[in-house]
Amino acid sequence: MMDDKATWPPVEPIAAGLKGRCPRCGEGRLFSGFLTVAKRCGVCGLENDFADAGDGPAVFVMLIMGFVVVGLALWLELSYAPPLWLHFLLWIPLAIVLCLVPLRLMKGVLITLQYANKAAEGRLDRGHDR
Repeated sequence: MMDDKATWPPVEPIAAGLKGRCPRCGEGRLFSGFLTVAKRCGVCGLENDFADAGDGPAVFVMLIMGFVVVGLALWLELSYAPPLWLHFLLWIPLAIVLCLVPLRLMKGVLITLQYANKAAEGRLDRGHDR
């Protein structure tokens, strides 16, 4: 593998993640699809093999949006007691939209923070005895 000797100006990880930009140069695209991480940056050539947000973005989004949607549904039920079909008509599409929109943003932020903090898989150091 070729070592990259180029220097890149510092990139604000949260801003780059929200914009879906490369964590190293801040210019290239981070995603090749809606949630698919690009293999490499088209500008600086950074290989995104390190990028593994796992289930983190989905968990954050579901917990936050679930709290909002369930709270609103309970308020509507207790205040107006609408029929069940109206609940389905309102809350299922709202939950889908409220979860899909921030999912990409959260995934981008977590990946750029992972790059900025040089996060890697945890390893046990067994070389030192206590």
